[in-house]
Amino acid sequence: MKTKILICVAVISRFAVLAPSTRLTAQDPPGPAHYRVIDLGTLGGTVSSGNAINNAGWVTGSSDEAGDAVQLAALWVDGRQIPLGTLGCPSSDVGWPVKNNFGIISGISENGKHDPLNESFSCPVFGLVSGNSCEAFVWEFGTIKQLPGLGGNNSIGGGNNNLGQIVGWAETSVFDPTCDNSAGQFLQFEATLWQRDFGSGKWRVSELPPLPGDPDSAATAINDRGQAVGISGTCDVAIGAFSAIHALLWENGTPVDLGNLGGHGWNTPGAINNRGVITGFVNGPNDLIDGQIQFRFLAFIWTKENGMQSLGTLPGLNGTPDAMSEATDINDEGQIVGVSFADFEFDGARAFIYQNGGMTPLNSLIGSASANWDISSTGGINDQGEIAAQANVISGGVVTSVAHAVLLIPSGPDDLESHAELKPYAIPPDVQKQMRRQVRIGRFLLRVKPA
Repeated sequence: MKTKILICVAVISRFAVLAPSTRLTAQDPPGPAHYRVIDLGTLGGTVSSGNAINNAGWVTGSSDEAGDAVQLAALWVDGRQIPLGTLGCPSSDVGWPVKNNFGIISGISENGKHDPLNESFSCPVFGLVSGNSCEAFVWEFGTIKQLPGLGGNNSIGGGNNNLGQIVGWAETSVFDPTCDNSAGQFLQFEATLWQRDFGSGKWRVSELPPLPGDPDSAATAINDRGQAVGISGTCDVAIGAFSAIHALLWENGTPVDLGNLGGHGWNTPGAINNRGVITGFVNGPNDLIDGQIQFRFLAFIWTKENGMQSLGTLPGLNGTPDAMSEATDINDEGQIVGVSFADFEFDGARAFIYQNGGMTPLNSLIGSASANWDISSTGGINDQGEIAAQANVISGGVVTSVAHAVLLIPSGPDDLESHAELKPYAIPPDVQKQMRRQVRIGRFLLRVKPA
C-alpha cells in the first residue's frame, strides 16, 4: 500500500507542472544541450536498461536481480527503483515507448507456464528465455495484470499513450504456413490495440490489420492522437526480418505503407510523436545474400510531407562513417535519439541525438562531471529533453562495467565543459562478451553474438 500511495502522490504532483505537450506545430528545437548523467542502478545484478521515459520523468525498462538470472520490468521515479513484478515467473520487461503520464505502464512478462508448442515467439529477444509463454501486461499503481490475447499462447505489450491505449502483438490460434517451423514458430500473430471498457473496467483487445496481402503484423508505439506504428509481413520467426517487410502507420485502424530505403525486411518504426512524425530503423540496400536477410539498419525519419528519409550514421572514430544506425524515440520537439554502430556486427555502439538536421554523439555532450560514463545506447526522450539510456562505466580509459540504466538531464550553460575530444575506450574481453549479450536492436534484445 505504501508503494501505491507514493506513486499516486508522484503522479499528481509532477503531472501538475509536466502535462503532456499539445504543441503540434513544427518548430526547430534548440541546439544540443550538455547533459548530466544519473546512474539509476540495478536490482542487485550487473545490468539494467532505461528503455522509455514519459513527460513526468518516469523511466521504465528492465533490471537484473543479483546473479543476473532474473530480469524484472522496472520503474525509476523520484530516485526510487520499483520492480513491477511478473505474471508468473521468472522475468519481465518494458521495451517500447511508454508515454502515459497517469501511471499506466505496459510490457511483457513470462507467465510461469511452459509454452505448449515449444515456441520461443518474440520472448527471448526481450530477455525472457525460460521457455515459458510470455504475455502482455498492464501495470497500474502497484498492480500487474495480464492483458487479453487473441487465442494463441503468447503476446507482447508495446507502447502506450495518455488516452490509456496500449499496442503490441499477439498470437492467434491459426497455424500459419509462412511461419518458420524449423525455428520453432507455428502460430500467426497480429498487431493489437488494448483499451479499457469503461462500463466494466476490463481491458478489451482488438486487431490492427496487416497491409493487404501480409498474413502477420505487430504494433510498437502509439501517440495521443491514436496513430499507431508497427510492421507487417510473413510470420517468419516472429522477430523482425521478413516479419517486417513493411513499415506501417495505422490511422483510424487502416494500415498505411511508409515505404522503405531499399531493404527487404527489418523495416521497423519504433516511435511516433504527437505531430505524426515517425522514427525507427529500416534495412538499406543489398540486404539479401543467397536469400538470407542481413542486418543493414539505417535510422529514419518519416513525415507525411516528405516520406521516409535516412538519418545517416555518426562519423567513425577512425575517420570512416559508421555502418549502421537505429532510432529509438522521438519527442514532440522533433529531437530523435538512437544508436550508431561501427560495423554490421553491432560493434562500436554509440548513442546519438538528432536535431536540426544533424546527428551528434551523446558522449560529446556529457559534462565533465559525468565524464566517467560511456553512453552506449538510448531508450526514450521526453518533451523536456530528458533521455533514458544505457551506459558503461569508464575508469582510466577502460570500460570496467557495463549496461546500467541512466537518466540524462539537460544542463544549463554554466555546466562544466564537455569532453574536448572523443577517443575509443579499451574494452576487456570479458566485458565485450557481456556487452554483446545486451545489444538493443529496435527495442529488441538480440543475442547477435552468443558467447
